Amino acid sequence: MINTFIKLLLIFLLIFTPAAFGSMEPWAFSIMELAILLIIILWAIQSVIVRPAASEKSFNSEIHNPGLPDRQAQSLIPMVLLSIFLLLILSQIISLPSGFINIISPKTFALRSALSFEPSVSSFPLSFFPFLTQIEFFKWLTLIGFFIFLLRWKLLGQGDPTNKQLILAVMAVGVLESLYGMFEFFSGHHHILHLEADSLVSSVTGTFINRNYFAGYLLMVIPLSIGFFFSREVVQDSRYGSWRERLASLDGKNILLGFGVIVMILGLLFSASRMGILSLLISFSLISFLFRNPEKPKRVSKTVVLIFGLALLWAAWIGLDAVVSRFFSVSESLEDRWKIWVNTFQIFKDFPIFGSGLGTFIQVFPMYRSFHILGLVTHSENDFLQLLSETGILGTGVLAALFFFLFFKAFSGIRVLSRREPARYIALGGLVGILALMFHSLVERNIQVPANAFLYTIIFGLILRIAPIRKEEKRS
Repeated sequence: MINTFIKLLLIFLLIFTPAAFGSMEPWAFSIMELAILLIIILWAIQSVIVRPAASEKSFNSEIHNPGLPDRQAQSLIPMVLLSIFLLLILSQIISLPSGFINIISPKTFALRSALSFEPSVSSFPLSFFPFLTQIEFFKWLTLIGFFIFLLRWKLLGQGDPTNKQLILAVMAVGVLESLYGMFEFFSGHHHILHLEADSLVSSVTGTFINRNYFAGYLLMVIPLSIGFFFSREVVQDSRYGSWRERLASLDGKNILLGFGVIVMILGLLFSASRMGILSLLISFSLISFLFRNPEKPKRVSKTVVLIFGLALLWAAWIGLDAVVSRFFSVSESLEDRWKIWVNTFQIFKDFPIFGSGLGTFIQVFPMYRSFHILGLVTHSENDFLQLLSETGILGTGVLAALFFFLFFKAFSGIRVLSRREPARYIALGGLVGILALMFHSLVERNIQVPANAFLYTIIFGLILRIAPIRKEEKRS
């Protein structure tokens, strides 16, 4: 009963977070936080209820499987690194002696003194705006707690029905977002839900307020959907030998899945996000290589090439003039981004160890801006560079170590899976989607978008739960 309710909450969040303008508004993110908190509470209640039986089972497993403690110790590494990161952010909020701050962050001490930020007090926080850092701290705390839940929830990764239901929900949202965005753009209605947004809907954006946020979302959904499509295809490959038999055996579900992938590719192409389209091309190149049959003399998967080719032909028939024209203005856009990057890197140079404070970029950047611009620069157009300026080497280094550890842990688990196992394609598709989003984030804000961060967390958790479990089963 509790697992069913948790599953329904997860599906609700998968639908709600992108639909509510990407959950960029405070009210939408607050609902997301409350729902995640409710999930964690239900999971904790369930853990207390089943603890006696689980403890006995764990004791018996340790007797019959001496390698289990090593795997448990290995699973603690992500939680240790995440705890260290939270402690680092917490150290930015609490007040520290001014003399100590003068040692670990001389620029913070100098700026506070020069700007007369309470110069008479003997202590102050490292963050220039502790309230903003506190808000970001609770955002990270929520997502970290949710990630730990995904790593521990027994229903995820163990049962194919749960994985299938969550993936189908993700795919359905991606298709509906693409269809809605194309309707608003091509019909000339130019609304984002109830908001009239002629200035924002200059391309396909779905229910997101920015084309790049929408593209980042689809960059994760499309590879995962292709992986799910192949996980069904691999079962048919084992039943039918020739491609004619497989073609004749295609059912309506497979055709519908393939059509959904094509619709999402169209949505991303017509978003006119230049880096999004480039990331899509790279991800499809990876997928076509990883999904090929090594037993046959093929360098790429023909099915992947066919899907992308059909989508490209359909897009060309509709008209790609607006998309192509945007690529001619790439030099001007890159020049503006370069100026922001240079100024952001200057922030890092002044706050190299602890950063200026998580979430303080919008307030600190005006002190370093060296060019004229209308409006505010709310982000650095590079997730990693902004994180470096806000958390310094320590915070960024901890998260980088965590990412590479989890990535290689997932990849090593996937390598053990045979080509005949459907889970292999789902895990590979999810991993390619994560890499595509990371690549896109080099020139855009993506991971900071709550809907994208939530989906990123779910996909990473799903991959980590699929690969190690199947790996253990294969060895036993």
